[in-house]
This record gives sequence, C-alpha cells and structure tokens, in this order.
Amino acid sequence: MFGLFAVTAMLVTYALEKRSSWFILAFALSCALGSVYGFLQGAWPFGLIEAIWALVAARRWWQARRIETAARELGF
Repeated sequence: MFGLFAVTAMLVTYALEKRSSWFILAFALSCALGSVYGFLQGAWPFGLIEAIWALVAARRWWQARRIETAARELGF
C-alpha cells in the first residue's frame, strides 16, 4: 500500500504542478516516499533514481517560489 500511495501521489502532483508551486514541493516529497519504498524493497537503483528526482523537484520548487515572490513584490 505504501508504494501504491507514493506512486499515485507522484502521478497526481506531477499533473498538477502548473497550478501551484506547492504541487512541485508535493511532487518532491512523493518522490522521496518512492525512494524510501525502493530502498525498503531492496530495489536500490529505483530508490536512488527517485532520490535524485526528489532533489531535482525540490530545487525546481525553490526556484519557482523565488520567482513567485519576486513577481509579487513587483506587483505582477
């Protein structure tokens, strides 16, 4: 069930990323859950790739938040 939840959360949050930067963060957290699941199952290559995806998504969230904050300060 844990793996099903993690993968479903990844799919849903990825589809909703354009709506809010918070969905990007949720995607990063979902990838981290998928990584944990992969390592728990002994599928370390899957766990490693998901951990990398989590880091990439977290960086994308950080950048998106900075852009949103700057736009808000400029009145856009």
